[in-house]
Amino acid sequence: MQAPLQLQWPDESATQAFAQTLARLPELGQAFITLQGDLGAGKTTLARHLLQALGVTGRIKSPTYAIVESYETEAFPIWHFDFYRFNDPQEWEDAGFRDIFASPGLKLVEWPQKAEGLLPQADLEIALQTFNESARQATLHSHTPLGAALLQSLSTLGATGPAA
Repeated sequence: MQAPLQLQWPDESATQAFAQTLARLPELGQAFITLQGDLGAGKTTLARHLLQALGVTGRIKSPTYAIVESYETEAFPIWHFDFYRFNDPQEWEDAGFRDIFASPGLKLVEWPQKAEGLLPQADLEIALQTFNESARQATLHSHTPLGAALLQSLSTLGATGPAA
């Protein structure tokens, strides 16, 4: 797969700009993207900006308590998961999420390690690291041909920003 990309986001507007660029990629509609990082790293913020850029209107809730929030856009369905509250990976299977992951649409997953061993291979992993209250470093890894295509498209569109 393609080498990882490291991006610097000095503030939330840079995160939003990245999300808007990612939202323009046609491949995104079938992607499974994991969002990794400590509490407060910006996973939900990135997801909200991406959902807004994809045309989701109204309040975008964190799926921390509901585990999943679903959205319908003109282009494709979207599921935003947060597995933080899982105590056992088997909870993913018990919740019946296998059918969702087998269906068309974008899947965004926060805390994927809480369902480790049961989730399919992510196309793209976005790992966020906090530098201070507003600055983040994002490291993007592709794990599938679709993920590699997303990274290539981001590079072509100049979404990579300054290297770390």
